[in-house]
Amino acid sequence: MTDSAAGGNGARQRRRTGRPARPVGHVLGIPIFVNGSMILLAVLVTVVYGNYVRGQLDLPGPVAYLVGFGFVVCLLGSVLLHELGHALTARRFRIGVRGITLELLGGWTEMDRDAPTPRVDALVSLAGPAVSLLLGGIATAAFVALPDRTMAGQIAFQLAASNILVAVFNVLPGLPLDGGRALRAGLWAMLKDRDRATEAAGWAGRLIAFGTGMTAFWFYRLGTLTLIGLLFVLLVVFTLWQGAGQSIRLARMTRRFPLVDLAGLARPLLTVPAGTPLGEAQRRRSQDPRPDVVLAVSDSAGNLTALVDPVAAERVPVDRRPWVAVDSVSRSRDAVPALPLGLTGEQVVRALQAHPAAQYVVTSGEDVVGVLRVGDVARVLEPRRAGPSVKQREK
Repeated sequence: MTDSAAGGNGARQRRRTGRPARPVGHVLGIPIFVNGSMILLAVLVTVVYGNYVRGQLDLPGPVAYLVGFGFVVCLLGSVLLHELGHALTARRFRIGVRGITLELLGGWTEMDRDAPTPRVDALVSLAGPAVSLLLGGIATAAFVALPDRTMAGQIAFQLAASNILVAVFNVLPGLPLDGGRALRAGLWAMLKDRDRATEAAGWAGRLIAFGTGMTAFWFYRLGTLTLIGLLFVLLVVFTLWQGAGQSIRLARMTRRFPLVDLAGLARPLLTVPAGTPLGEAQRRRSQDPRPDVVLAVSDSAGNLTALVDPVAAERVPVDRRPWVAVDSVSRSRDAVPALPLGLTGEQVVRALQAHPAAQYVVTSGEDVVGVLRVGDVARVLEPRRAGPSVKQREK
């Protein structure tokens, strides 16, 4: 699977969750991360495959589990090579690669931007399955060449089966699978609209997830799939459904980028001198006729020095507010990221992704003209989660 950290349709929210702070190593200069869930998979496969070869080859327990662990290492290597197929192809087209993460159900490659054209998108997406198919072919040849009922032959067979299965399953035409990204590329070329193509490929992914789940239940009722196998397939189905839904959601958000008007979303400022009691500052704000006004602090020369933190201000007991200076619940202006007027909606979203914060000062030259709160941008991008007042403002 591939993902893009920047751009309209990559699964951006995934970047900041579940990733270790430091890579466990580098391959060709690409950081490699291992999600904690991969350890669970490694233990599970070691035990299951160890028990399997123990019965097949009549091996002692410790030796069988050592063989199981060896299979895990080969399997992880196959997943890594699959992702390197994506990463190196992306590099070929001058798309930066931030890292590869291995996790419970495979892995994903993080790139610093989306593919610039449908052709590049398709080539990057299909490079991973092509590597898996090549590995499956090599493992199949090794299995045929090796003697029957040997440890090496068993591992070769399992690697052949797993890589071919991964290659075939990944090319199914639905997001978040690699085949879904290829489908998106084809629709993108036809429709000339990446967001509509992404949404369509996301719905295709949901259909594949539903069909996979129904097929698994059918095989389970026929007795050809064990309960553990069914649970594993359902985990895969859940992951596919979630990934497809995220793709649909992000495509809809991206289409709304032009509605992010920095000047219109910036909340006006009400400045009070440093040392003003919090209670007095809040009284002035309540009497201000401007909606959504933001309290700020100025120095003796009238220069903005800080923004009042509304959460910290609300934590102050009401009876203490006349005695607490507004400065004590404020954040220095220098600590708040700035956004200059004139940015497009897409540029605003990029800036928010690059410098996550709860609020930003909006500037015009050296002057601060307002405050942007990230929640206001989120409500524009996802109106279904917005209140009636936000929807009315858009009309």
